[in-house]
Amino acid sequence: MASTTTNPSTLLPLELVDKCIGSRIWVIMKGEKEIVGTLMGFDDYVNMVLEDVVEYEQTPDGKRVVKGQKFSIYFSLFCYFLYLLC
Repeated sequence: MASTTTNPSTLLPLELVDKCIGSRIWVIMKGEKEIVGTLMGFDDYVNMVLEDVVEYEQTPDGKRVVKGQKFSIYFSLFCYFLYLLC
């Protein structure tokens, strides 16, 4: 039986996010905040649950602040970009 590969450019956005459950993703939020974590789940509005979260934030003087969190985070996805690292 031949295996089929799916071209990511032909997937609908929610299908692409669904394929990345269990993978590390990088989310760039509005307000200079970035979040990297393991995608555990999401809903139709792309509210996400992430585990093993690391939060990066740009300070006014250009430095990056890193906040590590070892718990699940649930947030509404108001972001500019969603990078799927899967």
